[in-house]
Formats: sequence, C-alpha cells, structure tokens
Amino acid sequence: MRFMFVGDSMTIGRAGDYTWRYRMWQHLDTTFDGPYGIVGPRTELYDAAADAAVSQRYADPSFPAHARRHLSGWGEGWLHMAPLIRDAVEVAEADVLLVSLGLIDLGFYTNSAQTSENVHAFVTGARAANPHVRAVLLPVIPNVRAQYDAPFAAECARFNELLAKAVADLDEPAAPLLLASVPESYDIGTDTYDGTHPGPSGEHKLASAFATAMHQAWGLGGRYVAAPGRTVTPLER
Repeated sequence: MRFMFVGDSMTIGRAGDYTWRYRMWQHLDTTFDGPYGIVGPRTELYDAAADAAVSQRYADPSFPAHARRHLSGWGEGWLHMAPLIRDAVEVAEADVLLVSLGLIDLGFYTNSAQTSENVHAFVTGARAANPHVRAVLLPVIPNVRAQYDAPFAAECARFNELLAKAVADLDEPAAPLLLASVPESYDIGTDTYDGTHPGPSGEHKLASAFATAMHQAWGLGGRYVAAPGRTVTPLER
C-alpha cells in the first residue's frame, strides 16, 4: 500500500522540523501489517532564508530518503493541489492520500464555497488516476488569526461544514473517503511554534488524527503511540 501526504506549510514543514509526516512514518513502520511505501514527487522542507522548498535538514537526519516523499508546499492549498493530484497519483501509483489543506486557501485565495469546489476537483482528479484511491481529509484547524478576525473564523467553520458534506457526498465503496477528527486537545498555544505550524506535540497529534481514522475505519495500522524524538529549539530551525 502506497501512502501520499498532501498538504500546505503545516505538512511540508521547514528546515529543522521533524514534521508530522515523520511521526506518521514512525507509526506505520511499527504498526503496519504488510509492505507499504510513502510516495510523492517532493522530499524537501521549506527554507525560510531561501524562501523556497530546498532544504533536507530534517530534525532527525536518519529519516530515510524514501520516507520523506510528499506532495505539499509552503503557501499551497486545495487551489494548487487540485490541478496536480491526478498526475501525482498516477506517477506514484498512490493508494491512500492523507490530506491536510484549507487554511491557506481561506486565508489568502478562496472563500469557503470556492475552496469546497476545489475539494471536489481534487477528488475527481485523484480518482481519474486511480479509481480505487482512498483519502483521509483533515478539517481546517483555525490558527491564531481566527482569534482576532471573526470573518476568517466564520469561513473556517463554514468550510469544515462543507468539507464534511463533501466527504459524505463523494464517499464511494470502491474509493472511500474519511473525515479525520481534529484532536480535542489540540491547542495552538502549546502545539504550534507560531500559532499556526505544529511543533513536536502538534506533529504527534496530527499524525494521530490520521492514524486513528485509518485504524478505526479501515483497520490499517494500529493505535497511535507517540515515538520519542529530540526536542528542536528555535535556533535549530
């Protein structure tokens, strides 16, 4: 089974991060019963100094190259991934998509209704490449902006309603969709390093959200147990 991570800046991570992708790789490596692969056209982290995804400086340098693959980008959302997903799934022969998108769309590009349209286009594109592709979709986790920008907070809430409806409407037995649950304990004050992007505890909670959804609905993997990791200080980023 071939897994592909699809996401924005919360998923690609920046130089010095572990990323929740790393946490999910650790989880799959210890719980998945059978052969699996992590696939995608990219492996890089975002480098703030270069303002580009050109870094391979993961917090754990032993994170293997084959497990670093993904389709995520700093500043990229449903708007950007919908046109890319068909080719990405086809080339990588992806079976399961783990998708965390939407915050950047609502913050800079599209409203909730337009973002929902891009969700539909994304699913259509993925299924055109693989009619049996599965996907787990994580709702938007409002960031610090939602605490002072009421219209933005409302758009996040409205999009999550539309995302739940899209999952219900588009779910098919041959190509199932799952809506993951945002961890109840997720706290942007303690689980992120800037009010948006996950730190180590947030990475574990995001990985757990996907792992729990797959395990409970599809029997894939096992119960999520956080593997230990070295704490990354801001100077290492």
